[in-house]
Amino acid sequence: QVQLVESGGGLVQAGGSLRLSCVVSGRTLSTLVMAWFRQRPGKEREFVARISWSGDTTVYEDSVKGRFTISRHNDENTAYLQMNSLKPEDTAAYYCAGSIHDWSSEAAQYRYWGQGTQVTVSS
Repeated sequence: QVQLVESGGGLVQAGGSLRLSCVVSGRTLSTLVMAWFRQRPGKEREFVARISWSGDTTVYEDSVKGRFTISRHNDENTAYLQMNSLKPEDTAAYYCAGSIHDWSSEAAQYRYWGQGTQVTVSS
């Protein structure tokens, strides 16, 4: 049984930073494309960032480019999302997700999901 567990969310002031972690169990991390999605209040779940199986390729949603960094440590079975220069509009529940075969920004292509961690950015 594959499980993804996020941590690291919290309350932070605008301009601050947080690092989200996603620990994967039940499957070797190197076999998964990993991504982060978020769901803002009243909005649909949206893509934030993804990273390839080996970590050599990353893709970001335009509004987080230059502020967020996705990374992975396959030997630790953990993926990360470093979030800097946070803005109130980044307030959302953040979810990590894993895909076996698909290199995609579409949530439907991701088989494995964490339970989410809340990030709240105050102005």
